Amino acid sequence: MSFRVGVDIGGTFTDFCAFNDVTNEIHTLKVLSSPDKPGSEVIDGIKALGVRYGVSASDVVYFTHGTTVGVNTVIQRKGIRLGLLVTRNFTDVLELARLKMPDMYSLLSVRPEALVTKDRIFEISERIRADGSIEQEVDPATVERSLADVQAAGCEGVVIALINSYRNSHNEQAVKTIIQRLSPGFPVFCSTDVWPIIREYERTVTAVIHGYVQPRVSQYLESLQQALLDAKVNAIPQVTKSNGGVMSAELGRTACAQMILSGTAAGVIGASYVSKLSGHPNTMSLDVGGTSADVAFIRNGQPQFGIGEVIGEFPIFIPSVAVTSIGAGGGSIAWVDDFGILRVGPESAGSKPGPACYGNGG
Repeated sequence: MSFRVGVDIGGTFTDFCAFNDVTNEIHTLKVLSSPDKPGSEVIDGIKALGVRYGVSASDVVYFTHGTTVGVNTVIQRKGIRLGLLVTRNFTDVLELARLKMPDMYSLLSVRPEALVTKDRIFEISERIRADGSIEQEVDPATVERSLADVQAAGCEGVVIALINSYRNSHNEQAVKTIIQRLSPGFPVFCSTDVWPIIREYERTVTAVIHGYVQPRVSQYLESLQQALLDAKVNAIPQVTKSNGGVMSAELGRTACAQMILSGTAAGVIGASYVSKLSGHPNTMSLDVGGTSADVAFIRNGQPQFGIGEVIGEFPIFIPSVAVTSIGAGGGSIAWVDDFGILRVGPESAGSKPGPACYGNGG
């Protein structure tokens, strides 16, 4: 027999679906996620499929999965501490954004704190013109000085986002080369490597989100790959992309911006299929997990696509299934803020200890 296995790994639960290519049977099961030991839930699930349905690891010919590890990292603000290098006099790029308030009609509306605060944004002397020509080459002394400032600020990685670099990445790559020479092994993320799009804020915030989650996503995917090898699954693991397509888990380790909405996109793709089967082609899907809730609209049985989808409090400008994620899931923690106001999320109890109803101290 041969099986196609799809896995949705969330912050609280991991869901398995095994499709028998011969009989067209579908088998499903659910296990608890293991955020402290990524990948172990895959082994548990593969074993459970074998016990419950007779699916052996060697029978798995295709393995793909959607994961919310990236989006949950942003929502819960559990990424690495980043620095940001920008062209001289452009340190306000994240703070200014597009000058939009979350609620333009509220006098009390407050912008969320950026993933990289201004005290960790430093200047580089260089300039690329709007047509892509080089007005000023990178000044190595400013790179060396800014790198020292980044590391003194306790940053675990740095993003490079220079003005007009989408037209010519020469200066960004030059800065990256200098940093790698001065500090080998220090994580460096160029905006043009992540997504070389026009508009400074959009390119910068996308690169920042990528750098913010990349170490955690990479470690997670590495653990997943090893877990599948340990479970004797020979299929090459695939990961759902934000646009609903798939790519190899190996590629996902470095191109994680393209899979940050992996799990949420997969849910919308599935919901659109069900909407067509049910005779309700125009539908709103609501995917509530343990950590986040994802909302999307389905028109004529098809998911909608776009850029600038919101993850928690931040937009990410890559082609993706149109879905909005908020930090309000079944395991979201209720708490009282400094003003005595009851709030819910974005922190989640996860699978351990889990919600209060589990009886494990959550």
